[in-house]
Amino acid sequence: MARGVLSFPLTAFHDDGSLDPDGLRAHVAGRLAAAPGAVFPACGTGEFFSLDEDEYRTVVAVTVEEAAGSVPVVAGTGYGWAQAARFARIAEEAGADALLVLPHYLVEAPQDGLAAQLERLAARTRLPIVAYQRGQVAYDTGTLRRIARIPNVIGVKDGHSDLDRLQRLTLAAPDGFLFFNGAATAEIQARAYATVGVPAYSSAVHAFAPEIAGAFFTALHGGDRGTVDRLLREFYVPFVELRDRAPGYAVSLVKAAARLRGERVGPVRAPLTDPAPADLAALKALLTAGLDLVGASL
Repeated sequence: MARGVLSFPLTAFHDDGSLDPDGLRAHVAGRLAAAPGAVFPACGTGEFFSLDEDEYRTVVAVTVEEAAGSVPVVAGTGYGWAQAARFARIAEEAGADALLVLPHYLVEAPQDGLAAQLERLAARTRLPIVAYQRGQVAYDTGTLRRIARIPNVIGVKDGHSDLDRLQRLTLAAPDGFLFFNGAATAEIQARAYATVGVPAYSSAVHAFAPEIAGAFFTALHGGDRGTVDRLLREFYVPFVELRDRAPGYAVSLVKAAARLRGERVGPVRAPLTDPAPADLAALKALLTAGLDLVGASL
């Protein structure tokens, strides 16, 4: 997975909010054409939290069909362990290669409970599991050692960006245990994560501008500091500043950017909202400038 950007495709909806399988198929095909390291359907960017079980099955199945074994398909799952197991079963039946377990719903939990959540889910699926620590989920080193002993738990995706804590986790993990940078707009912190042994990262930008995401990945791994700095300064940092203007923009801005490029992904579902007109205009200007940096166009 570290050999390419980890792609988190959008879930396409019609204007009335219903699932659009054809729009989804076209969008996923476009992401795969840009040669990601893996594809993660129905996760945060793919609005997992707004999908019912039938829609989820379609999203995962379409992605598996399009990938056709070319890259791993890692499907999102979440809520409490019982509901997560239902989605895991669907993902398994649809042909997914692994699961990304999103943070559980609502409640704070002690470390024993966080581990038990994964143990109960893992006992109910044959699929490999990557646990996502973000929000109310944050593992300490003892819990990391415990979950790493679960046979099908293979890694952790980190969204906290606490590099001190993350370094302790990577040192506590057994050989071969995977770690991923799952910070929002992960490119901003990609160099910092790499210094603690976590080079693989997710990319929401890949969902709407694989040219930019790919250029950044190539420059980062090729040691081209000048290009990395320029892309961060002129595209990624302004994008984060725009993203931070309103709650939910981490998804709705990404979807709006894909629509600006002619992709049939439709609107976001409530409780998310599409960007305000002024923010949409700023997004279009930024996207045009970012694409120009890498020799592409809107």
